[in-house]
Amino acid sequence: MQGFATEAVARATIPGYLSRMRLCFVLPLVAVTLGTLLSLTQADPLAVGAPTPHLSAPDADGTPVDLGAVLAKGWTLVYFYPKAGTKGCTAQACSLRDSFPALQGKGVTVIGVSLDPVDALAKFRNENQLPFTLISDPERIVAEAFGVPSLPTGLDKRQAFLIHDGTVVWRQLDATTETEGADTLKAYEELNPAKS
Repeated sequence: MQGFATEAVARATIPGYLSRMRLCFVLPLVAVTLGTLLSLTQADPLAVGAPTPHLSAPDADGTPVDLGAVLAKGWTLVYFYPKAGTKGCTAQACSLRDSFPALQGKGVTVIGVSLDPVDALAKFRNENQLPFTLISDPERIVAEAFGVPSLPTGLDKRQAFLIHDGTVVWRQLDATTETEGADTLKAYEELNPAKS
């Protein structure tokens, strides 16, 4: 009788054990496959020398901005930030605000891009007295055109691109917060030593 009970327990446990073993092999395979598919949806950020995209998006007042036309002429810094009003994004925007007279003096236009809706951008601009254009990109059309990856939270990664006459001439793929303005000025001066 004891042998029969042991055999019954063994038969009942082995299928469960085998099912768990199959899961141990299947779940990592599913995870790797999903990870590969997700990584395929993230394009590489625009490289130095790449032409900029031609598209339009609304600013903080809801007015469409033809980014293709803006980026085609002169110098423009396009920077991406996760969320208006957060500590790091406010520091980054205020750094550019404080450097804005120097940037403007060199002919650099500044454009900030985030997923925030127009009303949140207007509030962010007004609270921090930001003198430059903020673009609302809730569908990630601009971010995807620049190849800006999204964070695990779904927000845009902090990145910056300096553009001259429609071509990326400098990029900062791990953009800073407190020194974004100074970093941009330094990049401009290194690219234009005669005009510094």
